[in-house]
Amino acid sequence: MLARMNDARQIEFDRASARPGPIRGPFSEIWRLVCTAYLKLAGWRVEGDWPRDIPKMVLIAAPHTSNWDGVNMLAAAGYYRAPLKWMGKRELARGPFGAVVRRLGCVPVDRRARTDLVEQMRAAFDKEDRMVLAIPPEGTRAAVNEWKTGFYHIALAANVPLVMSVLDYGTRTIRLSGSFIPSGDYAADLPLIKAHYDGAQGLRGGRFIHRATTEEI
Repeated sequence: MLARMNDARQIEFDRASARPGPIRGPFSEIWRLVCTAYLKLAGWRVEGDWPRDIPKMVLIAAPHTSNWDGVNMLAAAGYYRAPLKWMGKRELARGPFGAVVRRLGCVPVDRRARTDLVEQMRAAFDKEDRMVLAIPPEGTRAAVNEWKTGFYHIALAANVPLVMSVLDYGTRTIRLSGSFIPSGDYAADLPLIKAHYDGAQGLRGGRFIHRATTEEI
């Protein structure tokens, strides 16, 4: 599954295969068949094995330039049998449809709370035995000059690795590229993280620029 270890903190995944995670039940298998069919019909190729030995992670979902990115990433998650989590306003998880929203993977956050977003997500990770939190580092589908850094600080605070997922419209490839354990030195770590996205193209050309900023999510 793992191609080679670059250093003590970074692992590149073998792209020669695309083995999914463990079976999670009959509905998961039906959903996987649907997602696999969609990816084939849409012309997508999947590369990289799902890292079964990483129960908790922050999944970097990039490039993110279109609403279609979410559809394609959800299809890839279905193929890999990966139950994705995503951050949403706490209001989404309330009311008559709140349980459904949570079931779909929403982790409710309160942006007005005294506890900052990173701390809220650290607490969310602590409550789970397994958790895959998907975060688009751009923070928006619009063109941006820099990445926000919330994905990094959440992984660091929760003591979980980053896993780089690349949605490359240029080659019609969705690949799991590798994992990375943050050191706490963002400036030193960022070039190693960004290297996994070199050459990747978003659906909207020119919107994907992978530099970084100190602004949070």
